[in-house]
Amino acid sequence: MNKGNLPTELGTEKIGKLLRQYAIPAIIAMTASSLYNIVDSIFIGHGVGALAISGLALTFPLMNLAAAFGSLVGVGASTLMSVRLGQKDYDSAGEILGNVITMNLIFGSLFGIVGLIFLDPVLTFFGASPQTLPYAHDYMSVILLGNVVTHLYLGLNALLRSSGSPQKAMYATIASVIINTILNPLFIFGFGLGIKGSALATVISQVLMLLYQAYLFSNKNNFLHFKKGTFGLQKKIVTDSLSIGLSPFLMNAAACLIVILINQGLKKYGDTSNIPGVNGDLFIGAYGIVNRVIFIFVMIIIGLNQGMQPIAGYNFGANLYPRVTEVLKKTIFIATCISTAGFITGEVFPHAVASIFTSDKNLIQVAATGLRIVVVLYPLIGFQIVTASFFQSIGMAGKAIFLSLTRQMIVLVPCLIILPHFLGVKGVWVSLPAADLVATVIAGALLINQFRKFKNHALKA
Repeated sequence: MNKGNLPTELGTEKIGKLLRQYAIPAIIAMTASSLYNIVDSIFIGHGVGALAISGLALTFPLMNLAAAFGSLVGVGASTLMSVRLGQKDYDSAGEILGNVITMNLIFGSLFGIVGLIFLDPVLTFFGASPQTLPYAHDYMSVILLGNVVTHLYLGLNALLRSSGSPQKAMYATIASVIINTILNPLFIFGFGLGIKGSALATVISQVLMLLYQAYLFSNKNNFLHFKKGTFGLQKKIVTDSLSIGLSPFLMNAAACLIVILINQGLKKYGDTSNIPGVNGDLFIGAYGIVNRVIFIFVMIIIGLNQGMQPIAGYNFGANLYPRVTEVLKKTIFIATCISTAGFITGEVFPHAVASIFTSDKNLIQVAATGLRIVVVLYPLIGFQIVTASFFQSIGMAGKAIFLSLTRQMIVLVPCLIILPHFLGVKGVWVSLPAADLVATVIAGALLINQFRKFKNHALKA
């Protein structure tokens, strides 16, 4: 095996330099990735209409669920690879790569087929009305047809980052967004394909980047490349990957449930809000806009986490606990700055932000009101997301799962069920910052305890 490109600097280089080296490409890549959805929403909102925005919002739960299965494999395997590299177990790397391909083929194909079979009943359960169902169906049917491509593309990008090639992962993501941005107006306006054209643009861009990734991993000069005999599933790799990936899987699966409850609550209480010209469908569209806006800041933090992950995983595997602590502290500080920027954007410029997605005055007003409520405690989000990702990065799946579920299931679900009964549609919006507050307190308690353990390990060493 050629070991010339092994990322051994993860255990020796200055943490600040490593974090810049790994996080900046990942942040750029995740920001670009979030532009997928934003670009789709902008072109759909202005090119198809306000109800199409609502139809797009109805697909969020299903897309979250698809992402859950993708992260179950991709995030788990990439974390496992970082730890194995830190342990100098280089032979496992090629086997992990082969198993990721096979697992993504299985999960991606099965999810796409099942999703297509039950698409309309599922979308109706999510809150689709006769007016919004056609838009949601047209968009999601194309996305599901390309689901296996999406899983493979995201899984290989995660392995590129973890194996010391964050720049190449960044290039793949940026290129896919550029292609998507070019094809969106061409398909929507030029070919008159409407919302289906936007979905088609997304799938085609990912197909092209998957071919690029396949080319990279076919290069035998790289220490990590496709090999015969590595594609058969190995029990230990599968179980370890799925165990570590269970945290982001449950987080995305919980996000699916949350969006369903939000859409159902906005539909129910929005229809009885007595606001002139506004109904439940429009409230769902407003959430679609709010979700896109806050999503970009979350994705930036996730990109930061992806830069932290190989550094934390490698040094944890090498028992270099002071370096693990240092990278975590730096990551939390940067993430808090990012989430604070989201807070300022939502509180100061809500109408301007909403108008990017639509020219419908009622939709802009409802979205602006919701955005201001949702981001009121947003500076806390950075800390909470980084903490959950940190435990996942060092293989502590139980704590990561607990933190992931705390905000989504233990706190947010009861809020979404209870608060609207007293506050109406406003209660749906208020539930989100309430959950942020409680989840941050719990994350802080777990992290303080973990810091004490690292300190004890360092003293014993």
